[in-house]
Amino acid sequence: MRETILEILKETNRAIDYQKEKALIDDKLIDSLELMEIISDLESAFQIEIGMEEIVPANFNSAEAIEQMVSRLSKKA
Repeated sequence: MRETILEILKETNRAIDYQKEKALIDDKLIDSLELMEIISDLESAFQIEIGMEEIVPANFNSAEAIEQMVSRLSKKA
């Protein structure tokens, strides 16, 4: 799961070190268009639906946070 998430993130913006970054949203490293692309790619890759209530900085500030959200949503599906 982690490798797939990192690939999705790297396809969006290769300039960011996603393994170290902890404030992707808070530091405005990812803009709203990139975020929507990431969400779409995550939904396709993991066959999940990311609802509006999930689109908060805490779920997208780091690769770890994204992985935790995807794992949680995968269990609901």
